[in-house]
Amino acid sequence: MSGFNQKRFGMFEKLKDKSLSPSQERFDTIIGRTTQIYGRLVLLDSVRIDGKVVGNIETTKDNKVTVAIGLTGEVSGDITAHRVMVAGRVEGNIYAAERVEFHKESVVQGDISYGSIAVEHGARLLGLVIQNPTSAAAATNSTDAKSVIRKAQESSG
Repeated sequence: MSGFNQKRFGMFEKLKDKSLSPSQERFDTIIGRTTQIYGRLVLLDSVRIDGKVVGNIETTKDNKVTVAIGLTGEVSGDITAHRVMVAGRVEGNIYAAERVEFHKESVVQGDISYGSIAVEHGARLLGLVIQNPTSAAAATNSTDAKSVIRKAQESSG
């Protein structure tokens, strides 16, 4: 659905904490709750996922793309983006160059690399949670985030 502009991101409207305030993000693509996608997604614009995606979600380094997973959204695969907002379920690693947000209903099974983080009470995270060593540098290179997680896994195992 091209050209969809939503001023307030509905799943975040009831947040009390200002750090998790409603986003002014524009979502050019919406994956509806009855839609299932199997395969790798390479995004040039922000996307909101209310359905199911089985496969990795990637963005180019130059684009400041947001991946938002709604309450009914499910992703089985790694997510690499500038910003990631999760209210649903993710089974896979998350590499957020700038910011990652986890809302109270979110369930994440996988490692998380981030520039800044916001976690609501009730969010469930199972995996390593690692801040990018230099958020500004990592914002331009997602492989930095991946190498940080890889090094942490090697040293803890």
